[in-house]
Amino acid sequence: MNYFALFLKKTLRYCLKPLSFLPALAMMYIIYSLSAQNGEVSGTLSYETSKFFVLAYNKVLDKGYSNEFLNMLIVQIHPLVRKLAHVGVYFALAITVAFPLYVYRIRGIFLFIIGGVFCLLFALLDEYHQSFVAGRGPSLRDVGIDSIGIFSGLIVAELICYIGRKTLFKPLSLEEYRKKKKAYLKNRQEEALSDRK
Repeated sequence: MNYFALFLKKTLRYCLKPLSFLPALAMMYIIYSLSAQNGEVSGTLSYETSKFFVLAYNKVLDKGYSNEFLNMLIVQIHPLVRKLAHVGVYFALAITVAFPLYVYRIRGIFLFIIGGVFCLLFALLDEYHQSFVAGRGPSLRDVGIDSIGIFSGLIVAELICYIGRKTLFKPLSLEEYRKKKKAYLKNRQEEALSDRK
């Protein structure tokens, strides 16, 4: 029965591994869709987001600011919100790229190199894609801002994966499987030897 449980865990692990790339593909599609918006739509989206945060800040803290002052705040934080959106989406992309790499045993410095290069290339292609969108244009500065999100995401993913591998997912790890298989085979040999005596 113990051997069957190990076999089931191994089969489950190899069936689920390829599915680990789906969140990264979904995140790439989201980024591509956001970049395909023309300048006016993109600007309106980030402006409305800025407006939401300023109005929530005013209401939650009961500041009682005038409409003129609120509009000034919205205009001031609008560029910051746009840049934070860059950091946020590339942070999410880096995490969704790092998890499947980690599952396929690409860890440590190699995770940063492969995941980082992949995400940076995607950021460059995304900026190039924006050169074909009305009211948008490519910006190396935006790629630099994206890289903050990318490397922050890779660091967080590495930490989460390492902690998870040592705690929550330890029973599913390949090392644990090999230990249990070795112990099972050793017990079988000992039983066979005791039966001969």
